Amino acid sequence: MKVVYVAAAALFNGKGEVLLAQRPEGKAMAGLWEFPGGKIEAGETPEQALTRELAEELSITVSESDLTPITFASHTYEKFHLFMPLFGIEKWGGSPLPNEGQKLAWVEAHDLHTYPAPAADIPLFDVLVARNKS
Repeated sequence: MKVVYVAAAALFNGKGEVLLAQRPEGKAMAGLWEFPGGKIEAGETPEQALTRELAEELSITVSESDLTPITFASHTYEKFHLFMPLFGIEKWGGSPLPNEGQKLAWVEAHDLHTYPAPAADIPLFDVLVARNKS
């Protein structure tokens, strides 16, 4: 089975809300909400991939030194296995813009589960909810 490596970001604003992006029509799992990020290309570290993806998807600049590892997802879908580290980010340059036709939402951690999400993201929501309680 093919393994797909993806890096994802939990961007936290000053209110402690996290940014979710809705997958646009025409993409696999369209309509579901996920953390911004994307595939790790050959020769890239997860941190390099994430800074590149956030610039492409949201027009924000992030320093690798501002990425804090939170947790990871390892999930088998029907046709591939996904491995996805999740990094927390509290500092970036610019304002997130939906460059790929996706909708964006700032969500309080306890409300994450009200957003339909890909199966791999659900355990990540659990970690953020628990983190927010402590």
